[in-house]
Amino acid sequence: MNSVQLALLALCAGIVVGLGVAALIGAALRVKRRVEAEGRAVVPAGVLQVLDAMEGAASVLDASLTVVAASPAAPDFGMATGDVLTVEGLRQLARRVRSTGEPSSTRFRMRRGAVAPGALVTEGRLVSARAARLGASHILIVVDDVTEQERLEQMRHDFVANTSHELKTPVGAVSLLAEAIDSAADDPPQVRAFAARLQAEADRLTRLTSRIMDLSRLQSADEVPQAREVSVDEVVVASVEAHALQADSGGVTVVRGGDRGAVVSGDSTMLIEAVGNLIANAIAYSPRGARVGVGVRIDGPVVEIAVTDQGIGIAESDQQRIFERFYRADVARSRRTGGTGLGLAIVKHAVQRHGGEVRVWSRLGRGSTFTIRLPRYEPPVKHGSKRRKSADSGARRGPSRATPLRQEEMDT
Repeated sequence: MNSVQLALLALCAGIVVGLGVAALIGAALRVKRRVEAEGRAVVPAGVLQVLDAMEGAASVLDASLTVVAASPAAPDFGMATGDVLTVEGLRQLARRVRSTGEPSSTRFRMRRGAVAPGALVTEGRLVSARAARLGASHILIVVDDVTEQERLEQMRHDFVANTSHELKTPVGAVSLLAEAIDSAADDPPQVRAFAARLQAEADRLTRLTSRIMDLSRLQSADEVPQAREVSVDEVVVASVEAHALQADSGGVTVVRGGDRGAVVSGDSTMLIEAVGNLIANAIAYSPRGARVGVGVRIDGPVVEIAVTDQGIGIAESDQQRIFERFYRADVARSRRTGGTGLGLAIVKHAVQRHGGEVRVWSRLGRGSTFTIRLPRYEPPVKHGSKRRKSADSGARRGPSRATPLRQEEMDT
């Protein structure tokens, strides 16, 4: 047998082997598809329809813990149709239900590599899973991401604990001062001194309870009820006038400036309170003779309201936490000024209810600038009527040097 014949023989043998391997692969794929089809066939049709319509994550497992049916969101939790379940917490839950025959539930945190790359569920997310038998050989698993729910529960717990702690101080002081007044009934000067302190603690308690109620009201709604057109000029004027007495007492000058004619959509009372809280803080943390600037700037679809002071400033480590409830960067100063630690939290929630955000810039010894950014109100265009001239072309500009938005200009 010559070399040509040997080559032809080897080629034929290779073709036969290749065809055999291809046949085996094809047979394996057909078996897999048949098994999957049989698995889905035994799942009640109503269950399949429910899974297809679900927004949450749910799946049906067979005896080998293979996912034979799943909702559209199930792959984000490692439950893609045709795959063997790999999330260990869900595997343990399925085995427990299969062995006991009783429904069961569990909570656990997702681990690295538990789901496929690109899935919405990431490492460390807390999930709640429930499982029950579905027929003789299948198990139904429903999974929810409860990370946000856990965070809200922790926030509620912290809020109750912090509120209780904050209320104890003025309530205890009122009780002690009442006893002191009773003991000093025969000493009019002492009675007057104790009464003044009692009035101060009562005012502090009133402010604290009022702020707590305001914050609870803001947190109870996702949007501003009965939103309407609000003039930013009127908001600024009302906020400045409401704190004129505080500014005079502290020897601080409040100046205004920037763009005029800006309009946003929302609740004027809520916005006046938010801007007023920033002005009150700026005055409280500024030395005598300092200036506090309140400026407005129209930046395309956004309206900015900035409050700048020349006060003590905020450390960079505190800037990420100052919007937390009851957090005080300077506890001693807050006690002297009567601060409740809720003002900036109210500002944050009020601005968020209006679809905006609040930013802070601060340097120790130089002062701070808080900027509220709100969506600008655009009136609907009516057919057959002339559109009002936009604020970009027709808004009156105030003297920018009088009340600038930038901290550098406040220092000049």
